[in-house]
Amino acid sequence: MSLPVLQADCAHCFALCCVALPFAKSSDFAVNKPAGTPCANLREDFRCGIHTRLRDKGFQGCTVFDCFGAGQQVSQVTFGGRDWRTHTGTARQMFEVFPVMRQLHELLFYTAEALTLRDAAPVHAELRRVLAETEEWTRADAEALADLDVGALRLRINTLLLKTSELVRAKVPGRKKNHRGADLMGARLTGANLRGANLRGAYLIAADLSRADLRTADLIGADLRDADLRGADLRDAVFLTQAQLNAAQGDPTTQLPSALTHPSHWT
Repeated sequence: MSLPVLQADCAHCFALCCVALPFAKSSDFAVNKPAGTPCANLREDFRCGIHTRLRDKGFQGCTVFDCFGAGQQVSQVTFGGRDWRTHTGTARQMFEVFPVMRQLHELLFYTAEALTLRDAAPVHAELRRVLAETEEWTRADAEALADLDVGALRLRINTLLLKTSELVRAKVPGRKKNHRGADLMGARLTGANLRGANLRGAYLIAADLSRADLRTADLIGADLRDADLRGADLRDAVFLTQAQLNAAQGDPTTQLPSALTHPSHWT
């Protein structure tokens, strides 16, 4: 297998996230924009005109979005470098395929991480099989991708990711908290022991997690927008992404997995 790059490379993408996806006026976006319509800040060279001032201009949502490398895959592989402005006939199909590819790349990202976890060895063989299948789909043509039942594939892989989480967290001693899908918006969890906790899909918007112990916690899909992670310990957190950190607040004392970095806006 030769996995596609699972990190966004905007220089080789035709600004698909700025065109294909809709956004609604909110604390994350300053204006409304329908799907398939270029953002008003998009330049002719497919670059953002306010890239260095996105937060100041009310486009915080752009700073936390992650396509997991799907943008350049669609632009350079699926459509062979043909952009939607020059080749207008490709626009509709390109915008339709981008969200599908984004899901495939996200699944590759989580599956690849699961294969690095030694405690998940009992499911590694199955993970390798679905990784190969998903990787093959990323090289499919636009017509095949448009017809793909990506929801069914996601369900199969998520079952394996859940088993991975259970195997890894089982190694943490003591009783682990289960907050899967819980509404913890604004919750006061300062210094909380959440080691090995199940926080899959939890709403942690603006939660105070300062100095909390989140080692080996499963954070897949957790909403960390404006969560306070100052002094928190997230070493070995499972399925944590850079985009989740970019949406949160932290400082130099926040401890992270080695593959992730402190966002530039953390002070």
